[in-house]
Amino acid sequence: MLVKTYCAAVMGLEATTVTVEVSIAHGTDLHMSGLADTAVRESIDRIRAAFSNTGFRFPSADITINMAPADIRKEGSSYDLPLAMAILAASGMVNNDMLDGYMLVGEIGLDGRLQPIRGALPIAIKARADKFKGLIVPIQNVREAAVVNNVKVYGMESIVDVARFLNGEPYEATFIDTRREFYEQQSHYDLDFSDVRGQENVKRALEVAAAGGHNLIMIGPPGSGKSMMAKRLPSILPPLSLSESLETTQIHSVAGKLSRDTSLISQRPFRSPHHTISQVALVGGGTNPQPGEISLAHNGVLFCDELPEFNRSVLEVLRQPLEDRRITISRAKYTIDFPASFMFVASMNPCPCGYYGDPTHHCVCTPGQIQRYMNKISGPLLDRIDIHCEIQAVPFAQLSQMQPGEPSAVIRERVIAARRIQEERFKPFKGIHSNAQMSEKMLHEFAEPDAASLDMLRMAMERLKLSARAYSRILKVARTIADLAGSEKVQTMHIAEAIGYRNLDRGDWAERGL
Repeated sequence: MLVKTYCAAVMGLEATTVTVEVSIAHGTDLHMSGLADTAVRESIDRIRAAFSNTGFRFPSADITINMAPADIRKEGSSYDLPLAMAILAASGMVNNDMLDGYMLVGEIGLDGRLQPIRGALPIAIKARADKFKGLIVPIQNVREAAVVNNVKVYGMESIVDVARFLNGEPYEATFIDTRREFYEQQSHYDLDFSDVRGQENVKRALEVAAAGGHNLIMIGPPGSGKSMMAKRLPSILPPLSLSESLETTQIHSVAGKLSRDTSLISQRPFRSPHHTISQVALVGGGTNPQPGEISLAHNGVLFCDELPEFNRSVLEVLRQPLEDRRITISRAKYTIDFPASFMFVASMNPCPCGYYGDPTHHCVCTPGQIQRYMNKISGPLLDRIDIHCEIQAVPFAQLSQMQPGEPSAVIRERVIAARRIQEERFKPFKGIHSNAQMSEKMLHEFAEPDAASLDMLRMAMERLKLSARAYSRILKVARTIADLAGSEKVQTMHIAEAIGYRNLDRGDWAERGL
């Protein structure tokens, strides 16, 4: 008897429908085809034990299994459930009348219970696109998959539940009111800028960065608050839209980073990898391609603390995604695109000991040591960072003040107002949402400086020996500063402030001083 069930293979962020065909005939052999990896082939052992422990009988017959399309590699344990149900249906223990209308995914434990899988969200999107009546998933994945409308999602505890459902017993589909949960969770942040005393110039730089989606680096001595303020940056960013949230959730679903209680990611991601991270962990890839940290930070913030401590080759792979906002991973067997539109925020000390230029501590580093330390970060990477912000330790007088700083909610309102101006400005341009994404043509149209500003820019370019890319960054930041001020034109004072954020372009830190 020939039976077909349906599941999905996830490659990157996309799912492809897979048809599992099981044919039972007289004999004792078992054959599997369709480019299945070791985990899929081992599923027969798991299914055999699960049947024995749940009262089902594994057929003593010749079983031929085919997984189509055969040119797509089948990896992982999510094929356990469709294989098990196909074997039960082919041997007459489950009615096969309902199999055509449902997609099934799930790993099976030896006791027959269903275990969670990765990528339930893109699988649910594919089930809706292919017009399946419903999707059957492990109960742990039900909230994740149920955010997709127009497809019924059934969360099951075990293969016994699935068999009963396919045999006609009623089972309630899960519906999640995602919009209500989404908006309830958006405004809650555990970290707030009201906790930060002093550092008004750094707060201003972070506000400008958030308003225009600009990359930023903070440089200052240990204990000056660099990490503290970076961790509070998501609290002043504009809220995620539903489409951004769905895209972000999809990435975390594929990476297996969603908790059981999560349906939609409602706050912008904040990823802070350790400086020992490898290239693959940062950009993604592997035998079974997974998104890396830069994709997990999509629509959010990627924070690299102690930037010079990162391997230089790891930092250099950031250059392309910082420009293109996507990462293309090419291997012999596959080529996959992952989105990587994130704000890059970094922090570093001014020298190896951390106290060069600090008024309260003596620096023990030689000019050569400082030079080598600064040279760990390449010029092209610094060019791609729009805002360079110097930071000093907060004096005791400010640190001991009981009065809290300006709360994140107040700063966020100004940021949202500036972003609304940009959304209106870039309506005719597809895929452009913030000033940081402007092309050279847009710069001439929306950020053209006047004669006085051009003279100021020319002097800055000559004095700091800035690159052409740095020139563009200055204009983008100036446009954002003008938006925060509600100014239609980019004025000289906006250019002057933007130039003040470009003083780390060259590595001659020791010669120039703070």
